[in-house]
Amino acid sequence: MSGNQVNDQNFEAEVLNSSEPVLVDFWAEWCGPCKMMSPLVDEIASEMNGKLKVVKMNIEENPGTPTRYGIRGIPTFMIFKNGELVETKVGGMSKAQLSAWVENLTA
Repeated sequence: MSGNQVNDQNFEAEVLNSSEPVLVDFWAEWCGPCKMMSPLVDEIASEMNGKLKVVKMNIEENPGTPTRYGIRGIPTFMIFKNGELVETKVGGMSKAQLSAWVENLTA
């Protein structure tokens, strides 16, 4: 998995205290749909560089944050703005769907 990895220890600093909106991709090594979404998430990260921060969190290695946000299934995508959770989407989607969702919420 490429992209910025975050963990339970730096989640607050990297996500909640970020000056720009943040897309968090919650994933796990054993999750097939997560692996399919990963390159799409990376593309969004490069396309929206400067407007959106994109980070990934392995839920197996970091149980605290997913528990705090009630994550039940993965992949789960959450957008945070100014330290607040704005919206959540669960499951795989097309790049067009992911782009439209992210752009709508970060505009």
